[in-house]
Amino acid sequence: MYGWMNKVLRVNLSMGTCAVEPLRKDDAKAFLGARGLGTKYFVDEVDPSVDPLSPENKLLFVTGPLTGTLATSGGRYEVVTKGPLTGTIAASNSGGYWGGELKYAGYDMIIFEGKAERPVYLWIYNDQIELREASGLWGKKVDETTDLLLEATDPEAKVACIGPAGENLVKFANIMNDKHRAAGRTGVGAVMGSKNLKAVVVRGTKGVTVADGQAFMDVVRACREKLAANPVTSGGLPAYGTNVLVNIINSVGGLPTRNFQEAWFEGAEGISGETLSAEYLVRAKGCMGCSSRCGRVTQVDGLKGEGPEYETAWSFGAQCGVSDMKAVLKANFLCNELGLDTITMGSTIGCAMELFERGHVDRASTGMDLHFGNGDAVVALTEATAYRRGFGDVLAEGSFRMAQRYGHSELSMTVKKQEMPAYDPRALQGMGLEYATSNRGGCHVRGYLTSPEVLGLPEKLDPSAVEGKPVWAKIFQDLTAAVDSAGLCLFITFALGGDDVAAQLKTATGLDYTAEEVLLCGERIWNLERLFNLRAGVGPEEDKLPPRLVNDPIPAGPAKGQVCRLDEMLPGYYEARGWTEEGVPGVERLASLGLEAYAF
Repeated sequence: MYGWMNKVLRVNLSMGTCAVEPLRKDDAKAFLGARGLGTKYFVDEVDPSVDPLSPENKLLFVTGPLTGTLATSGGRYEVVTKGPLTGTIAASNSGGYWGGELKYAGYDMIIFEGKAERPVYLWIYNDQIELREASGLWGKKVDETTDLLLEATDPEAKVACIGPAGENLVKFANIMNDKHRAAGRTGVGAVMGSKNLKAVVVRGTKGVTVADGQAFMDVVRACREKLAANPVTSGGLPAYGTNVLVNIINSVGGLPTRNFQEAWFEGAEGISGETLSAEYLVRAKGCMGCSSRCGRVTQVDGLKGEGPEYETAWSFGAQCGVSDMKAVLKANFLCNELGLDTITMGSTIGCAMELFERGHVDRASTGMDLHFGNGDAVVALTEATAYRRGFGDVLAEGSFRMAQRYGHSELSMTVKKQEMPAYDPRALQGMGLEYATSNRGGCHVRGYLTSPEVLGLPEKLDPSAVEGKPVWAKIFQDLTAAVDSAGLCLFITFALGGDDVAAQLKTATGLDYTAEEVLLCGERIWNLERLFNLRAGVGPEEDKLPPRLVNDPIPAGPAKGQVCRLDEMLPGYYEARGWTEEGVPGVERLASLGLEAYAF
């Protein structure tokens, strides 16, 4: 098939063997690739009750049919596994250039099984595949690991690796590629560390063949024109990066502040994209095939790196009551070097600060004063967490387990044990519904209703209204699943719709994808993820928000007095999905998606 490379690499770390097998073409057509195809393989091969950090869990690196092509922002890949932070299926998306390089080497997917006896890394040079000793790399940070591996293999290769956080099994450790890009959330880096797998290094010199080159490029050009005409993808993102959202979200009273106790931050300007660009920006940077270049190369006090993204600026900033961009930058750089998820890291510190201020933990436990606004503590605890030093060992379990340890799990701002990102569900009702129903726990990129609720794309919705939100949530979730699986960046959806994704897929693969089929693929993926979670013991009772967000009105700001009206939206959401009133996928709907064999 065109678009796909039609090969899967299976690596048994316990046996030290590598084998190439053909791609399952029918599954590729129905689930596309990346998140979807990886989920299909994972569900078929792994017991849902598996311990995420055991050798029986598998770790899949998966590209999409548009990854490595000239498609709009076509450089994405996914890491699929069972996440140790949540116990749910995890599909962590990353950009940069690593995904395209795997395609150029000739593979759609790598499946890692078992556990190596000692630290190893995988080296792929087209058809040459080798597991190599990595004991000398164990303990090293991401930057140094990457440089040493490029020196040992090929300077043109691409590296995906873990840092000390993954080695120490921090439950929200990332896998980092191209030094600064992250397959983040849910702890995929800890799974990699549990397998004694330090890195995957790839060099490819093959191309990706599309079905109709001229038609494909015509479609791509038309899509790029839409991106160039859109004020978000051609204006806000290139100028200020994703951090352009700090002042925007704060202006509607939806910026979670001091562990979601408030939703408007008086120090927002200090952590904004405008401040970052004016005082700390070196240059903008984009991923493969990107025209928006929302990445930020920044520096502070002699340190240089990439970021912060919007969610990072929020988590180390407003969530912790910190308005000092220097502290935010330093914590962000540490997360990149050590391999930590910035959202969970900052939010867990914010939760610890509230526990401290309420007297549930003290200085003897934490080793420092943890009042909101303490930027120095944010930086120090980030490093301590990666190495599980002192109170960092408690933080390394995430905010839910930490708050539960001290008898106050209600202070953890999580869904399915994963920390929610930078949008207060009391101000943005649709985002509240998406958080509650996300298949991988609190997440903003499993659908993004902030786009219509705040940015007015593709049309303006009232963020305080609940009417119609269940259907909108379903559509956005399905579209996002398909975009992830195609190998594209979510940000293209600010300007492009399902018809644009379908046109790129059709001309690249030669298969007759339509906008309706693209959404159907997304719905198929969403339901299969849900079915895995149900069997893993993560049931409909977990489709909820922290009590604060449904009971305690926002105390001040533009959204003052609002709570999230989740109970009014959830029944309509289940109905829109064709699920039972209890939130279980219905047999008839599953049959229409070809998933009847997986019915719960």
